[in-house]
Amino acid sequence: MEHATQAVEARIERDHWWFRGRRRLVRALIRALETPPSAQVLDVGCGTGANLRLLAEIGFRDVMGMDCSQEAIEWCAQKGLPDVARGDLRDLPFPEAHFDLVLATDVLEHIEEEATAISELHRVLRPGGTLLVTVPAFESLWGLQDEVSHHVRRYRRDEIVAKLRAGGFRVTRSFYFNFLLFAPIWMARQLMRWLGVKLASENEVNTRWLNALLSAIFACDVWIAPRLRPAFGVSIFVVARRRDAV
Repeated sequence: MEHATQAVEARIERDHWWFRGRRRLVRALIRALETPPSAQVLDVGCGTGANLRLLAEIGFRDVMGMDCSQEAIEWCAQKGLPDVARGDLRDLPFPEAHFDLVLATDVLEHIEEEATAISELHRVLRPGGTLLVTVPAFESLWGLQDEVSHHVRRYRRDEIVAKLRAGGFRVTRSFYFNFLLFAPIWMARQLMRWLGVKLASENEVNTRWLNALLSAIFACDVWIAPRLRPAFGVSIFVVARRRDAV
């Protein structure tokens, strides 16, 4: 991720409609798992700390973050979020079968060697442990944000599900989300490409009233999507467990 892009994320993630909505969805799905507060939790690719704060709010007491960026780790420290290690998802600096719950939200799309990364996620989970994954969907939505975030790919739902299964996971839930804004986002990205717009992050395209409007729409979206399981969306959510669960 570009340094300027990461700085924008650090500044806005607490209140921006996208981050707030994704946290709302993650919170709901974690609560549905009934994972105890004593569980050992890892947030891989924790970025500037959005999920770490959420996990603390939910009540988890043993949470570790990891990111490959020293700058991200420093942002987390400035926000008072401790226990963030520096590491590479392709070679996680944690012992085998160590965590009960692992989050990898918008991480796999950054990595060329995704099979190795998925194998590492499987390795550090305990038997019966749960993996929560989000990834961006549909190559037709490729735009400025993919470029400044150094994405390698976007996914179809069946594609990411198949890759997780091949990596030893049993997928229990999968669905597209952010489907209500699919068409506006697609059109905005085509327009930005046509106009040659250059920004540190698409998330800079926001105002107070627009943020309020999109927050309301996205709140509806993340409530509906797991139930309706729409055929498209800007992102994909997958819940998976180690296949060797006992």
